[in-house]
Amino acid sequence: MRIETRSVGWRAGARQLVDAVTLDIRPGETFGLVGPNGSGKSTLLRLMAGLLKRPQGEVYLDDHPIISLTRRDVAQRIALVEQMADTSEALSVRDAVELGRTPWLSALAPFSAADAAIVEEALCAVGMRDMARAAWSTLSGGERQRVHIARALAQRPRLLILDEPTNHLDIHHQLSLLRLVSDLPVTVIMALHDLNQAMGCDRLGLMQDGRLVACGAPQDVLTPERLALIFRVRATALRDPADNATIFRFHNLKTP
Repeated sequence: MRIETRSVGWRAGARQLVDAVTLDIRPGETFGLVGPNGSGKSTLLRLMAGLLKRPQGEVYLDDHPIISLTRRDVAQRIALVEQMADTSEALSVRDAVELGRTPWLSALAPFSAADAAIVEEALCAVGMRDMARAAWSTLSGGERQRVHIARALAQRPRLLILDEPTNHLDIHHQLSLLRLVSDLPVTVIMALHDLNQAMGCDRLGLMQDGRLVACGAPQDVLTPERLALIFRVRATALRDPADNATIFRFHNLKTP
């Protein structure tokens, strides 16, 4: 799925949280959104998902204005995993993942064996099949995050939006998740704090004070000059001899 934002913005009171952001994200692309805390990443993701009412500018899904689509239509196209997502304490893991099938169900199309197979596949993808009967209230933060991602996968979206998806995950599950996401046959947009992980995206958008200040290939966006100016760190670019990938080592800037 192709998604475009045209001068999209959002204001909360006197504060402009997102300011005139224009993006064109191609079908099948993995697009990373980076920037300091408070730069507008989460708000921009919610705007892309059509969750904020009366936004400035316009969002298009495959050339269709998102405001012209019903909530069901949008939910069949887009799955969003937010940072602070929550689920009823009374649900089991499987119950929570089954919620991902809701946009596809109706009186004429109730939950079926095909839906159950999709749920099972999603649980396996995030390594939670053995905990399918566990109560949500018993899960750790990392386990809950994996269940939310499984719920999004069960939704079978064409666009997957992830806000800090590696939060709460140990390094093994971080790497497994990023590999899983990169292999999905869908368009992916994800906000990331780990700039080394962001280097694995096809393209990056860099946010500062609600504005998109750079967009392009990761090595062109995360330059030492921008890292110093926006993140206030000194970065040394290194090459991993295993695969020749660029990784950064960061240091605080010296202050007078």
